[in-house]
Amino acid sequence: MRLAVTGTSGRMGGEVLAAAADRAESVVLAVSSDPAAVDTGAVDAETEIVADADLPAALAAHEVDVLVDFTAPDALADSAAACADAGVALVTGTTGLTDDHRGALADAAGSVPVLHAPNFSKGVAVLTQLVGEAAAALADYDVELVEAHHDGKTDAPSGTALSLLDAVDDARGESPRVHGREGEAPRREGEIGVHAVRAGDVTGMHEVWLAGGREELRLTHRAESRRVFAEGALDAAAWLAGRDAGEYSFAEVLEVGA
Repeated sequence: MRLAVTGTSGRMGGEVLAAAADRAESVVLAVSSDPAAVDTGAVDAETEIVADADLPAALAAHEVDVLVDFTAPDALADSAAACADAGVALVTGTTGLTDDHRGALADAAGSVPVLHAPNFSKGVAVLTQLVGEAAAALADYDVELVEAHHDGKTDAPSGTALSLLDAVDDARGESPRVHGREGEAPRREGEIGVHAVRAGDVTGMHEVWLAGGREELRLTHRAESRRVFAEGALDAAAWLAGRDAGEYSFAEVLEVGA
């Protein structure tokens, strides 16, 4: 498998490079908005480091099988178009997407296989399934969600939090979401409280509370290292390579809920 990795001067892109090196994966392209900031110790001599603007030509020149993307929404949209033109599969964990960004992924999926996931942790994939089951089984219980990430994360709530909230909605029907509370704010029936914490270098924590009159259930996932996301993305890339054009999910890679 011949890989390209974008966002390689960032936290997650750099982690993907390191994980690929540990697994002896062939990274032929390391792409960054600032190529000089890419850690050359994480790539081998055959890896070409290129700027974002050079991605379309570089994908074709290096016969890339899969591009792994952890960037920003607008950059992802550009990468998706480049993958579609070059016939390269796309795996992305970029979050904070608008409908336009999701449309760009759908357009690319008309030509190449595309897998977008807000989280590439196996544990989170199972957590999402469990949250849906719990929300259905405890249909009259109050639901609150708390998530925490490092102080540099730009989108809130996290993409993973939104997926967990969607799992509750799938089980119960759409519920109103209240983002934090202040002042006089009594709980309305059926609402879901959503609370985002941004502090220090927290890798990622998600906790869903289901509380009844005399008990509460808490389902929690904590990521101890970004490596778990990088390895999951590489697993997804290996699974996606060579598949038909279309949109795929990380749950399909793991066969969660199958």
